[in-house]
Amino acid sequence: MLVDTLGLIWALVVLPADVQDRDAAKPLLNTVRGRLPRLSVIWADGAYAAITDWVQRHCHWLLTTILKPVHLHRFVVLPKRWIVERTFAWLGRYRRLSKDYECNPRSSEAWIYLSMIHRMTRRMMPNLSFYVG
Repeated sequence: MLVDTLGLIWALVVLPADVQDRDAAKPLLNTVRGRLPRLSVIWADGAYAAITDWVQRHCHWLLTTILKPVHLHRFVVLPKRWIVERTFAWLGRYRRLSKDYECNPRSSEAWIYLSMIHRMTRRMMPNLSFYVG
């Protein structure tokens, strides 16, 4: 999932569970390559450090990994990392997304987009009363 600094989804790819996150990043970034001209820096978890050269070479973006301080052995809020975690928390509040009910990845993507549309609509018009999920 590629989100902006507000936590809104720009791109999404749902793949099987046997695909590593760093390997899933390539098809995700390929979906937005050339479509986001103002994008220059991507913040990512330390697991994506292996693809920084690929991102620079193919997408012409700077991939900055946010690493946990080595000397800490407890929970710590990492800068910028909480943005995508907050988006996951928002989506987890929708009943249809709280568990893995879908058999088809395209259907999962559709429910995630629908939930984000609902979230954005509720944000713009808080008195609107309808429920998705």
